Amino acid sequence: MNSSLKKIVTTALFAALACVATMSIRIPTPGTGGYIHPGDAIVILSGIILGPTWGALAAGIGSCMADLIGGYFIYVPITFAVKGFIALISGILYQKIGKTQKTRYLAVALGGITDIIFVACGYFLCEIPLYGASAAAASVPANLIQGISGLIIAFVLYPLLMTVPDVRQLAHKKS
Repeated sequence: MNSSLKKIVTTALFAALACVATMSIRIPTPGTGGYIHPGDAIVILSGIILGPTWGALAAGIGSCMADLIGGYFIYVPITFAVKGFIALISGILYQKIGKTQKTRYLAVALGGITDIIFVACGYFLCEIPLYGASAAAASVPANLIQGISGLIIAFVLYPLLMTVPDVRQLAHKKS
């Protein structure tokens, strides 16, 4: 399989994984009717493994598809932008600082911190005009928990995924 086709297929796979991980476990949150889910781990790992551009596409498409399928229509564009941006930044960080095994783990952690900040802040800012400041603020603690769990799950999954030769090759490719 040529490398372009492999990248497209892997991006589609990560989009599907992001969608399924987002929909698999839903813990309802107060205020906005949202939910905590493990999908953020795939968002972070999409950027790391696929690189910034392809990772952003996989994370954005997969995450907003979960909103579309789950009936959260108003969140589709917000989710596409926020999750795509998180994967983009995670991918850039991994490519810039992930030169050794130790710094690769640091890059995964920094991708998780990016997720924590941008999920909490991004959804808060987008929810203010939708629900008001107090309802938007009520969702911040749950979004922080979601981001922290995404960081932890990504940190656990990363070494497992790096044992797969094709995944490791994609992640360590200079692009």
